Amino acid sequence: MKDGEQKTVCRASSTLLDGRTNAQDLAASAFHIITSQIDEAIAAAKCHQCGCLQQTVEALTGTEVGRGELASVLAKAKTVFEPKKYDCLGCPVCYPALAANAFVEAFPEAGAGLDLCPTEEPEERQGWPPLPGDYSVVRYGAPVAVCALNSEPLVKVLVERKPEGLAIVGTMHTENLGIERVIKNTLANPHIRCLLLCGEDTQQAVGHLPGQCLESLFQNGLDERSRIIGARGRRPVLKNVSRGEVDAFLKQVEMISMVGEEDAGVIIGQIQSCANRRPDVYPYPTKEFQIERIQAPEPKRLTLDKAGYFVVYPEMRCKRLVVEHYTNQGVLNCVLEGTSTGALYSEVIERQLVTRLDHAAYLGRELARAEQAILTGAPFVQDAAPGELLPTTAPPCGSGSSCGCPSTPKPVSSSCSSLDSAKAACQ
Repeated sequence: MKDGEQKTVCRASSTLLDGRTNAQDLAASAFHIITSQIDEAIAAAKCHQCGCLQQTVEALTGTEVGRGELASVLAKAKTVFEPKKYDCLGCPVCYPALAANAFVEAFPEAGAGLDLCPTEEPEERQGWPPLPGDYSVVRYGAPVAVCALNSEPLVKVLVERKPEGLAIVGTMHTENLGIERVIKNTLANPHIRCLLLCGEDTQQAVGHLPGQCLESLFQNGLDERSRIIGARGRRPVLKNVSRGEVDAFLKQVEMISMVGEEDAGVIIGQIQSCANRRPDVYPYPTKEFQIERIQAPEPKRLTLDKAGYFVVYPEMRCKRLVVEHYTNQGVLNCVLEGTSTGALYSEVIERQLVTRLDHAAYLGRELARAEQAILTGAPFVQDAAPGELLPTTAPPCGSGSSCGCPSTPKPVSSSCSSLDSAKAACQ
């Protein structure tokens, strides 16, 4: 062998030896990380019912190293399993995820085919949204959905301010289950035509990048294994949505990326900008899913509340609301006073002075009108309860014939009638 050839072989042998050494070091480091993180999960009670721990342990158990070097710690983890209560809590530091990430990095070939993340399809329910999640619905018929990624305080602000055009707002912590829920809940509402992506994206400790992965879905789509092309998250595989559903989602909505933006004012401005375009309802829904729209007729019949009736008026001089409660025989029972609608209707409910939902709704409406009169100085006249009072053979008190009440309630004066009729505001 020539000298040059011998040097080449030596260099190759040295490189191979270094590679083996590096691989051994990486494996040893991975074993340490996996063992320590699984031990942390075993010690954390919240992990015992979580799909993150259970799925990771079951997946690793099926590997060669899971049956060898990791067998002891995996067996120990199984002893703390409890019936699964949640797939993923979205913890900022997820011990099973860190263990899974270390395994995939050290053993890429073995890790490529493993199902290391809990991605069971949740059961759909009737109505909208069909899938549960960390979101708040604002209004069904609005065109904009907001995904605030990991910025939970931003969600609270947007829900409180309820900008015109906002249909739903929520967080998204993962690039598999999270994106799948966004797709299915969006497809179930053809009014949604814009998806606004904002807030903080990454959970560094876990390696989730749901925002970047959703952007990649819009830009690149899926590969043959249903993996999002170009996604940098740890497990961007969509197992529980069909390719047809993904295609329909990408056609239905326009995504506006504001990843990193957490200023509610800026985001509300973008919501209103989208809403001002007045996009049409998507004409090609993927599901025969309709929300029943009911045209409510005016009530035709008035049924007395056995608890009695109310006279409502504002005391303009002292800026207070007054509610007089009468029995159905026209006898004053008590007088309630307060400075707000909420204070008075809460006290009415606490004292069980109302037994019918329609009567409670009527009282709330009149209290709100009286409160507005105090704020504006406008005159107030209590409206009559809607519907026509029908003759009844039952005693108005509802306590039976032994109470001595007449079969038909005796009419009383218009200022204090069983129809909750008007009373002028005090001067």
